[in-house]
Amino acid sequence: MRRLLAHLLVVTLTTAPLATLAETTLKVGDQQFQTRGILEASGQLKDVPYKIEWFNFPAAQPLGEALNAGAIDVGGLGDAPLIFAYAAGAKVRAVAATRSKPVDLAIIVPENSPIRNAADLKGKRIATTRGSIGHYLAIATLERAHIRLDDVSLRFMQPADAKAALASGNVDAWSTWDPYVALAEQRDHDRGIANGINVSSGLSFQAATDDSIKARHAEIADFLRRVAAGQRWALSHPDEVAAMQSRVTGLPPDVLKTVYQRAQLHPVAIDDSLIAEQQKTADLYHRTDVIKTPLDVTRSFDRQFPLAAP
Repeated sequence: MRRLLAHLLVVTLTTAPLATLAETTLKVGDQQFQTRGILEASGQLKDVPYKIEWFNFPAAQPLGEALNAGAIDVGGLGDAPLIFAYAAGAKVRAVAATRSKPVDLAIIVPENSPIRNAADLKGKRIATTRGSIGHYLAIATLERAHIRLDDVSLRFMQPADAKAALASGNVDAWSTWDPYVALAEQRDHDRGIANGINVSSGLSFQAATDDSIKARHAEIADFLRRVAAGQRWALSHPDEVAAMQSRVTGLPPDVLKTVYQRAQLHPVAIDDSLIAEQQKTADLYHRTDVIKTPLDVTRSFDRQFPLAAP
């Protein structure tokens, strides 16, 4: 399982050639093949008029780095990772948005841990992935509990290493997201002591590089329409999505079904209110000195790809 979660997989999907886009390739970054699983299960990968090359990542940080390096054209990542990438000077823009119930984010501890709530995290070692939504959850939860960042030890690592560190006792808690939360709860009997409700916006994005938006505009627009359609379909078909993603990733279908049922992931429009929510997330990072200078997130969005009609 550790090898499955840690390794970067590259899979090429070649679709039926069609007219003008038949010779082009869209390089798509994914996390645990969540987007690909939805698209395959919903039939949205049929008759794609270009090639899709899939790159699978264990977390958003390496996906954001791949975007910034131009290794992929478009990819899915959460609200916090987009802010980190933008703050670091990455020339990427959010081109589509989704929202989920942030119960799919959690700070988890071993079943027999004495930690019972956020207040108990003071003085503890918390694993998370730098720049991830798990990182954001840890910071926001500590702030709400009136615990300073220097009163805990944040240990930055990728999910597979964090999972191993929690199991071995090298850290006391792990701040992460689904499917890692569901997997830990159902297979390792870990338990959550805080989640993203009333803390996280639940927003995630498809982001693209400036160069790809110019060079692959038609492909990106078509891909985003397929993603939105697939997400709407998946809301009422969790079994089919879980079964498909299980075949792709090797993760248990019952775990994946839990992921989809509780997330209720659905597409939303990029509008002024959504951008304002993203600004609040950026402001928290600045307030807690994680980002050293104030950040205006407005330019990290590109609104030229309208939300596909239901």
